[in-house]
Amino acid sequence: MTENQDLLLDVTGLTCPLPVLRAQKRLRELSPGVILKVLATDPIAAIDFPHFCHESGHELLESAKEDQILIFRIKCRSEKV
Repeated sequence: MTENQDLLLDVTGLTCPLPVLRAQKRLRELSPGVILKVLATDPIAAIDFPHFCHESGHELLESAKEDQILIFRIKCRSEKV
């Protein structure tokens, strides 16, 4: 993996709260600064991911929508809890 390549987590088809829970689990496994790209289809994810990042200390770098897919790029927080 190159430094510029995001890790991908596809949670399409899952509904709240599963997309955020899966992302949270994956982020716990990552090194600080690593970027996780999450693909989701649940419309509530557009609310859940910004809130999750704000509460957990991860940085939401991007939030976009392409067709019916919501895309979130999340930078793993710099310190582990």
